[in-house]
Amino acid sequence: MLKTVLRALSACTWVLSMTTAVASGFVDDSHADLVMRNYYFDRNYVNATPQAAAREWAQGFILNLRSGYTEGPVGFGLDAQGLLGVRLDSSRARTGTGLLPYDANTREPADEYSELGLTAKVRASQTELQVGTISTFLPIAFASPTRLLPQTFRGAYLKSQDIDQLTLHVGWLDRINLRDSTDYQKMSVGSPNGRFNGAAESNRFMFIGGDYAWSAQLTLKYYHAELAQLYRKDFYGLVDNRKLGPGSLKSDFRLFITGEDGAAKAGTVDNRNAALMLTYSLGAHKFGAGYMHLTGKTGMPYLFGTEPLVITEGTLSSEFLNPKERSWQVRYDYNFAGMGAPGLNGMLRYVSGDNIELARFGGSNLSESEKDIEVWYVLQSGPLKDLSLRLRNAWYRNDFTAQASHRDDNELRLNIDYTWKWW
Repeated sequence: MLKTVLRALSACTWVLSMTTAVASGFVDDSHADLVMRNYYFDRNYVNATPQAAAREWAQGFILNLRSGYTEGPVGFGLDAQGLLGVRLDSSRARTGTGLLPYDANTREPADEYSELGLTAKVRASQTELQVGTISTFLPIAFASPTRLLPQTFRGAYLKSQDIDQLTLHVGWLDRINLRDSTDYQKMSVGSPNGRFNGAAESNRFMFIGGDYAWSAQLTLKYYHAELAQLYRKDFYGLVDNRKLGPGSLKSDFRLFITGEDGAAKAGTVDNRNAALMLTYSLGAHKFGAGYMHLTGKTGMPYLFGTEPLVITEGTLSSEFLNPKERSWQVRYDYNFAGMGAPGLNGMLRYVSGDNIELARFGGSNLSESEKDIEVWYVLQSGPLKDLSLRLRNAWYRNDFTAQASHRDDNELRLNIDYTWKWW
């Protein structure tokens, strides 16, 4: 393990140390930090189920080295990311949490895993092009940050803010590196509950779109994406923030329209997903309510290994994206700074979905629900300032058959994160 750590650290450090003879901006504007993440994941399945629990504990290290840019109208730079995950507790009977890779035949979890990602970048004015290891956080491709190590892509990604009020995103990706993997692989469709042919693969994902600030209160969004030979997706979004009485109201509307692309190797794709989330903020309180409605012949597809950026984002067991599903939610957030405890926050949420059609896992008019409670604290001062602790608990229930991907469970996640800023 020590050799792996040293190899990742030395390779990343070399990226910047070799550039001392390059223009000053490359080095002077560089940044480096080490994220140390301790993660405990415990999902206990209840009732009849093929696996009693998915339970693992691991330690992660994420080294980020970001250069500045060389001087001139066109600047060049290079970023590096070294990742290391170390097993603290696991077993063959408890794998599948997404924290650690495991052998597909024996299910034996790895003791450690590591990788190094490099990203070349070019900047002109307010436009930047990245090539290599890519992370996108967009409605049509949201790289998962929810486990021990981040999920990444391989490809090219252009982001531009040269047009006033518009942020433009264009990308071409050919491989994905899953959050519990060390190698790049072809892309596929997320297929929980047998929604699609998850074995179908593609080596090309393209997207274009952007966010336009119509006013200080209103932002409009549109994105188009295609996973070659599998599916195509259009996203329309609207986020409005404005004063209302003594507080403020945030309106978040999202519409996904998805269909087949080319040979449709993943099977039939036909889905419309319309959703609205309203959140009223009043002092330290936030009160939220949302509704999401799926229509069409299938559920909503998304890239396997990523997080679907729908209004149920952050739920632990299900994304509530089954065929025909209608879901509603209520949510309450509180910032304990209002009670003299800055850095402490809490959240309660209830999500309920019905009208689900799963021919292979229970038929029609099925339902599911999830209750979430979350507490997190960020240390405000001292030598470990900004150390964060996050506790999440969820209770998920449905009336699907035991063979479905989503099964009744009680889940606990505990994270301790600390970022050590080197320079």
